[in-house]
Amino acid sequence: MSTIYAVVVDPAAPGHLALRPVDPPVPRPNEALVRVAAISLNPGELRTRARTGQTGWRPGRDLAGTVERAATDGSGPPEGARVVGLVNPGAFAELVAVPSDALAPLPAAVSFAEAAALPVAGLTALLALERGGLLLGRSVLVSAASGGVGHLACQLARQAGARVVAAVRQAERAAVARDAGAHEVLVGDDLAAAGPYHLVLESVGGATLSHALDALAPGGVCVTFGGSADQRATIDAQRFYLRGGTTLYGFYLFDELARRSVGAELGRLVGLVADGRLHPRIAVEAPWTEIAQRAEQLLDRRVVGKIVLHVTPPA
Repeated sequence: MSTIYAVVVDPAAPGHLALRPVDPPVPRPNEALVRVAAISLNPGELRTRARTGQTGWRPGRDLAGTVERAATDGSGPPEGARVVGLVNPGAFAELVAVPSDALAPLPAAVSFAEAAALPVAGLTALLALERGGLLLGRSVLVSAASGGVGHLACQLARQAGARVVAAVRQAERAAVARDAGAHEVLVGDDLAAAGPYHLVLESVGGATLSHALDALAPGGVCVTFGGSADQRATIDAQRFYLRGGTTLYGFYLFDELARRSVGAELGRLVGLVADGRLHPRIAVEAPWTEIAQRAEQLLDRRVVGKIVLHVTPPA
């Protein structure tokens, strides 16, 4: 095969994203060549596209598909295996070389679309919740609870035995958080109403982060992993330290994964989906030829849940 198609940054294209022919990947010995069936979109990688503005840059992290060629060092899933994987970046292509330890086999009960919705959102939710330790009987607050990470975090926290409080910014999204298992839903910035909290997962930033810190219980942990509304926050330092033992933890997924087996953690997630205990909320399924308009739809917050695109040969 002389060329394949991939999504690349093109400042002249609508949304600065376009399908273009590229050279096929040449996998390293520890990489499998995956024929991609589905991808999902994440706000972070799309904002990076806008920041770089670099023609030819290839975004994408989440993928699911079939191993076309197994890693030559003998590691990872065999040829023909259905898999879910994570790369950083470059997932939006017909063929992707993926490190074998960043792949997990897919049970038959898990579709490519469900699997593609998991890597970034699911791993963030799973590993951020682990910062709270044992959650049985504890109070956990999840901000942006109707989003990709928040929806999964509510489900996982509920299964861990926590009292789950979800925060959303729009009243019409409260039902989504309740469906994910939240015991209580807060609308707006008054996060203290259902506190104090042993653990807070916070990705809105600005005033929401400030209010979250004020609502921590003594010894509580606030995990911050985004700033969708505002990258800056004002903190009452005295109120924070006088509460005693509280922690503000900066969470960056790829730093966390550097100390773990990505494939093993993905395997935990797909196992929960296969057992019917975890349900990714897929708001949109569309062909990847619609990448530009779907990216803008996500960044404009016009969807509640994940956008999954199916990878098919361009016409």
